[in-house]
Amino acid sequence: MTKPARRNEETFYEIRVGGLLDESWSGWLEGLAITPTDDGNTVLTGPIRDQCALHGLLVKIRDLGLPLLSVEQKEPTGG
Repeated sequence: MTKPARRNEETFYEIRVGGLLDESWSGWLEGLAITPTDDGNTVLTGPIRDQCALHGLLVKIRDLGLPLLSVEQKEPTGG
């Protein structure tokens, strides 16, 4: 089970959407890293400050008309 984030602590997410986005969308999508996949989908990764910001980001994805494939809380990689 994933430990809940403490207040004011960003949580790292991986969000998969159907369709391709290029890196130019990163600023509009709260600075998340954008990685196109070989199967024609896109993976968005990075820290999101809280649940309110996550829901706002999901609304932006909906407004783009992209199918939401998955949302996963992850441990950050690298350092």
